[in-house]
Amino acid sequence: MTRPEAYADLVLRPAVAEDATEVVGVHLRARREAERLGHMPTGIHADDEVRAWLTGRLAVDETWVAEVDATVAAYARFTPTWLDDLYVDPGRQGQGLGSALLALVASLRPDGFALWVFETNVPAQRFYARHGLVVTERTDGSGNEERAPDLRMEWSGTRVGRS
Repeated sequence: MTRPEAYADLVLRPAVAEDATEVVGVHLRARREAERLGHMPTGIHADDEVRAWLTGRLAVDETWVAEVDATVAAYARFTPTWLDDLYVDPGRQGQGLGSALLALVASLRPDGFALWVFETNVPAQRFYARHGLVVTERTDGSGNEERAPDLRMEWSGTRVGRS
């Protein structure tokens, strides 16, 4: 896992309930931009459904935000073994926020983790590959809501002596 450069104005911190509105905004804007560019299939849930679902997940899953100038610019939501979300606001992409959050997840999950990425999301696949994740499975999409082909990528972790 590569480490990002230090950013003087970047704060990585656990998300709190009061962050829900900003986290949902990042999610919706990033998803729409990825859809517009053809990197992700069109979402199947209305904004209100996404808002309720993601707000609920923030109370259950470990979620960290990347804050720049006191504004949530990106977030990562994960479980003990899965990175479920890593979204960066479109206006902040390419500035190292995703790398900073991914490095944080790796530090908190030294035994490794996995994620799913759509087959059409080649930029995300390249991003994860640059950070040491490898494709371990390809599907036809029958197991996801969008019914779009996807790939399982994994990071094996940093602990010595793993089997």
